[in-house]
Amino acid sequence: MEEADSRIEKEIRTALVSESSSQRDGNGVDQTMVYFSTFVAVCGSYAFGSCAGYSSPIQSAITKDINLSIAEYSLFGSILTFGAMIGAITSGRIADFIGRKGALRVASGFCVAGWLTIYFAQGPVPLDIGRLATGYGMGVFSYVVPVFIAEIAPKNLRGALTVANQLMITAGVSVSFIIGTLISWRALALAGIVPCVVLLLGLFFIPESPRWLAKTGNVKQFEAALQRLRGKDFDISEEAAEIQDYIETLEKLPKAKLLDLFQKRYIRSVIIGVGLMVFQQFGGINGICFYVSSILESAGFPSDIGTIIYACIQVVITGLGAFIIDRAGRKPLLLASASGLVLGCLITGMSFYLKTYEIGLKAAPALAVTGILVYIGSFSIGMGSVPWVVMSEIFDINIKGAGGSLATLVNWFGAWAVSYTFNFLISWSSYGTYILYAAINALAIVFVIMIVPETKGRTLEQIQSNLNSS
Repeated sequence: MEEADSRIEKEIRTALVSESSSQRDGNGVDQTMVYFSTFVAVCGSYAFGSCAGYSSPIQSAITKDINLSIAEYSLFGSILTFGAMIGAITSGRIADFIGRKGALRVASGFCVAGWLTIYFAQGPVPLDIGRLATGYGMGVFSYVVPVFIAEIAPKNLRGALTVANQLMITAGVSVSFIIGTLISWRALALAGIVPCVVLLLGLFFIPESPRWLAKTGNVKQFEAALQRLRGKDFDISEEAAEIQDYIETLEKLPKAKLLDLFQKRYIRSVIIGVGLMVFQQFGGINGICFYVSSILESAGFPSDIGTIIYACIQVVITGLGAFIIDRAGRKPLLLASASGLVLGCLITGMSFYLKTYEIGLKAAPALAVTGILVYIGSFSIGMGSVPWVVMSEIFDINIKGAGGSLATLVNWFGAWAVSYTFNFLISWSSYGTYILYAAINALAIVFVIMIVPETKGRTLEQIQSNLNSS
């Protein structure tokens, strides 16, 4: 059996190497449908951001209107993450069974139901049910959107279009922060429905992922979808043949289950996908987000203005990352980002050290602001978005559901773990917490250098074949 599998892997590599020299780079393709399809998909990313940014600006209003205790509001805020974990576990199977568009519909449906439940809520229980439902939709969106974009985009645009996922998440968070200070919490819940409605309507006008259609044996629909994405006058025969040959070869392998991810042929993809998610979350992003208002206040900034500045920096720098990712590559952005995260953590930690020991107190607020801005800018340029890009690229189509679900689940578990432990760590040592985060981000640099491949300018089939043969 092992010998047969080895021969199959050699067939994959040989086929791809022979085709790679003549593979088109996307020049001359009509990109209109690709851009429109990406816009429709990232409405799900914007909905994700709306869910994530909802609780911060409405805390005092909703606590007063519904008479929530601190414990009840804490449950309302944190249950979102548990819903996202459930969504992450099921997202791969849903996307494999009913398609990428079907999974986007499911996620949108849960978000709409959740927002309506929150809007009509008169007590803590319906609030929590609605928040859990929106969290489930977030979990599905977090996997399906980058995977769908990666599967429809030509290789020369794949990085930039996939980063649009993170850009729209930060935009959704930022808009929620801003308009949440201007409208009621019930109106903000209704505003969360808007991107879901746009997504549901847009899905009627865009094609399904050609790679998913090929995997399910819908050859005519596969070719029609690919033709729509590349333009009616573009010759898709070469790209279609490569996708078909690769999938037909993969179909000779046994059907992948969760435990199959840890087989030798897939283990490197799993290590890369899961490892990047671990470093993305355990580098402290949710801890920094949690404490940003009080840190900026200590520097003399009003908390609402400081939070908006923080959110706007995220949007601008994430947009810059989308512009350069297909020029600079994935690894350089990850390395620059992780290096900046180390620096930002050390600067912030130094400010807390000065406060703790009452040394140079006048310099501490400026250091805190500088450290936070360096941190969030560095996170936005690379570690915020690139792990999702790489995750969408590295898994074979036959294990993408299981592998992507595992990576997404680890990401959400990390988000919860860092949020939960942050206050305990701060009470232990405020400056020590940031030094710990700096050390984790330093390990991320080593991980990227030694483990993560560069995927810029290569087809998904070439990336996956190379990983499996390593």
